[in-house]
Amino acid sequence: MIDYYSRKDVQEAILSCSKDREVGVMLGSIFGKRPDVLEYPGDVGRLGRQGATSFHISEERWNDALSLKPGMTKKQLDENRKGWDLIIDIDTAYWYGAKMTAFFIIEALKYHDINNYSIKFSGNKGLHIGVPFETFPDEVHGIKTKDLFPDSLRIIASYIQDFIKDYLAAKLLEKDSIDEIAKICNKTVEELKKDGMFEPFTVIEIDTVLISNRHLFRAPYSLHEKSGLVSLPINPEELLNFQKEMAKPSNIKTDMKFLDVSKVIDDEARSLVIQAFDWYSRKNRSFAESVVKKELKDIELPKIALLEETFPPCIKKVLEGKMEDGKKRALFVLIKFLRHMGWSWDAIENRIREWNESNLEPLRENYMMGQINYAKRNQSSAMAPNCDNTCYYKDLGICHKLPLCDKIKNPVNFAKIRAKSSMKVVKKTKGTS
Repeated sequence: MIDYYSRKDVQEAILSCSKDREVGVMLGSIFGKRPDVLEYPGDVGRLGRQGATSFHISEERWNDALSLKPGMTKKQLDENRKGWDLIIDIDTAYWYGAKMTAFFIIEALKYHDINNYSIKFSGNKGLHIGVPFETFPDEVHGIKTKDLFPDSLRIIASYIQDFIKDYLAAKLLEKDSIDEIAKICNKTVEELKKDGMFEPFTVIEIDTVLISNRHLFRAPYSLHEKSGLVSLPINPEELLNFQKEMAKPSNIKTDMKFLDVSKVIDDEARSLVIQAFDWYSRKNRSFAESVVKKELKDIELPKIALLEETFPPCIKKVLEGKMEDGKKRALFVLIKFLRHMGWSWDAIENRIREWNESNLEPLRENYMMGQINYAKRNQSSAMAPNCDNTCYYKDLGICHKLPLCDKIKNPVNFAKIRAKSSMKVVKKTKGTS
């Protein structure tokens, strides 16, 4: 690693892509101090000699990255932020699936008249697709686009995922049977289905939920600790022929840029933004009317905090801790769920901190508090993911059904029904005593 990061061309390439961004330096399995930046090519070599194993950069671009700190308000972040790039992170154990997902995402971008996009190998299992901020319109619905982070990225990534799903499913099944895909991904065939049909995103993850303020991704030309391979930009025309072995440090040249803004056409992504927000508006309105209002109409929001004894088995299982994988998704569920249980933010933070410390490898403090603070600032009324969202409860191995589970669609409603039933029993007992 020291030899690799001592290369002048590698130093220049990593410095170039880190301009105006927060930089996170990985030292083996832990991050160094944050915030940090790179100012000179030699910084890469110096950090390499000090034990740096990889370099990570923010999706957001900042006026002053070094002034960032935990707990900043949305207003403070918006004032500092210059812009952001759309980064779509594809992660899966199914390598052919990763490449085909990237292929169809690129086709979707071209369909929406976007020609300035980049793709790179993550260095291990996945691929990153990037679209520069300069391609997006200055405003969306009267709001500065730079201030729409991270919500706009989540909407666009979710829209693209929905846009390509059917094409991707058909293409994957042309090459491999559902039984073969299940074997590759160490899942059961039933886990790969939704409503009886193959659902490609049960085995291929596109990061939409975990996009957040100060989110970092592996810098182009950085090494990956686990594989020893380079996070390498790829010519899109050569994507389907790309093999991981091509990313060995001894094989690479640094002549291709990721997020190259030299050929950007202003407003090129306007059509994508308009259609993504229109899709989200229809979907969100439909969801609110058909699920949230329907399920909550007879159940009042708790006026006092509900006790853990009312929680469904999936949430109790998460709260036991000792989790190895899926902790970020579990954190997302817990924040949403506990808020709907009437818990104060102090109670949520204390319980989540206790849960995090009980895990085999706790989440970083900055990440955990960043997610909690984001939820505080946005005060969203959205509940935890529905029970049939396989990316959560089933994939995390925490779905242990009770009879009541078959009657509800969301863990939140399980606890409210349980609490309401308990109150009826208490009242009846008091009246007959």
